Amino acid sequence: MRAGLAARPSRGAGTPPPRTAAARRRVLGLDKDGWFLLLPALVPILVLSVGPLLYGLSLAFTNAQSGAVHGTSLTGLENFANLRLDSLFWESFKIGLIWAVSVTALQFLMSLGLALLLNQNLRMRWLARTLALVPWAMPEVVIGIMWRLVYNSDAGILNSTLRHLHLISTNIDWLSDLSLALPAVIVVGVWAGMPQTTVVLLAGLQNVPLELHEAAAIDGAGTWRRFMTVTWPTLKPVVFSITALNFIWNFNSFGLVYVLTNGGPGGATRLPMLFAYDEAFRYGQFGYAAAMGFVMIAVIAVLLTVFLRNRLKEDDQ
Repeated sequence: MRAGLAARPSRGAGTPPPRTAAARRRVLGLDKDGWFLLLPALVPILVLSVGPLLYGLSLAFTNAQSGAVHGTSLTGLENFANLRLDSLFWESFKIGLIWAVSVTALQFLMSLGLALLLNQNLRMRWLARTLALVPWAMPEVVIGIMWRLVYNSDAGILNSTLRHLHLISTNIDWLSDLSLALPAVIVVGVWAGMPQTTVVLLAGLQNVPLELHEAAAIDGAGTWRRFMTVTWPTLKPVVFSITALNFIWNFNSFGLVYVLTNGGPGGATRLPMLFAYDEAFRYGQFGYAAAMGFVMIAVIAVLLTVFLRNRLKEDDQ
């Protein structure tokens, strides 16, 4: 009896007892009760998000059309073969990438500057923070209408201000000029998306320990040096997350550009979502439009995978 007890391996005082599979499921909340508690949140996601997404993707392999007399049938990869040769779609895809990259980059730079300013101990800081959130509280349709009035060639405040400053002599039609429409829309996209980026970056800045800044200042580090050695390393995970989300949101933009230009002039601001919308609801080609959506999802997934991989490599280093 004693020999048998002595032969058993002793467990350290701090070593927890081994868990069975059932115990691990209970810890993770995956037992029957855990799944039951997840249902109220899981069912709406499956019904309202996953289900329509899968149905929309399935349409990409059919000839679904509005008012089709002969019904819908499977066409395999025919929509994708036609899409590969559709120069108008790939032109809109290029415009979408220019829009998404430009708006995301400018949003980040301007929001970072605003967040650094709002993080300082300024007088009436609460009012400045409140005003910075105003665009976030406005619907995209309202923002689009407001900026259409700003850009109005005859009575817009932008042209009036530029004429008052003697910077222009004739009115400029910002949203109807082929070379100016996309930059003008990008400005609106940056303005509309700055608040949420600013809030996230401001929260990240407030998590930077003040003691590290004080220690760096005592060592003689200037403002830029303190930012690069103290603030930026702490802020990098936040920057990564908000930049990735902003890119997805901006690439999938629809309402703002639809109200501002409806993709014009001459397709200069026709983002991929606008192109797919026209194919589906103006021309009734639901299957072809679904194929466009499939391609956009795939490209976004690839870009995010590359982005995530590079980010993980930086963390490992």
